[in-house]
Amino acid sequence: MNPVVAALLVAVPIAAGATLQRTTGLGLALVGAPFLVAVLGPRDGVSFGNALQSVLCTLVLAQTWRDARWASVGLLLAGAAVGVPAGALVATTLPEAPLLVVVGLLALLGVALSAVPAAGAALRGTGGAVGSGVAAGFVNATAGVGGPLISAYGVSQRIEPRVFVPTAQAVLLAVNLTALLVKGVPDLGVVTWVAGLAAITVGVLLGGPVSRRLSPVTGRRLMLAVAAVGALATVARGLLEL
Repeated sequence: MNPVVAALLVAVPIAAGATLQRTTGLGLALVGAPFLVAVLGPRDGVSFGNALQSVLCTLVLAQTWRDARWASVGLLLAGAAVGVPAGALVATTLPEAPLLVVVGLLALLGVALSAVPAAGAALRGTGGAVGSGVAAGFVNATAGVGGPLISAYGVSQRIEPRVFVPTAQAVLLAVNLTALLVKGVPDLGVVTWVAGLAAITVGVLLGGPVSRRLSPVTGRRLMLAVAAVGALATVARGLLEL
């Protein structure tokens, strides 16, 4: 695929996802990851998503860190310390076609969990926090979509959005950096990196104004719809390559 075309195909969902993440605490992985995998392949796509998430979480956390619930961050990261290496092992050992199917299905699972907040009812307490961290770390390293599992935990704890946004960013930052250390930074062209970083910058800048104009319900529905389409496209590509 032409590098410029590939950059344009990933820039739009990245910008949309970054805008939603600045507004709600999640978004880049759900909206961007399936498209990154579809365009760049499962290994480079997920690793590129890990790198972009690391940058985005740093930017958002720099603005909101004072409101984070650090006790929850610690419990979630304790679980993620187990989940990330396990997910990275799966991501580096499966052939590309089966990995595409796995990544797409895990992305769909993340969308489903995010769409059904009541699923977080089983995640209350210390065990729920650690278990959520394990699952989020595994799914994030494998498919780049660990955020919904953190969201389910946040719902179960009734964490208000003002607190959830920085709490989620702190966990996702650590998880994505760990995944990069385990799997390595993807070898992509300069055009792709510039497009991705520029899209993140645009998303963060738009996040504030958009949050004041877009209702939470509308934003959530749009995010889930786009993410589901991207995840289904990834599964379809994997099945065609089998």
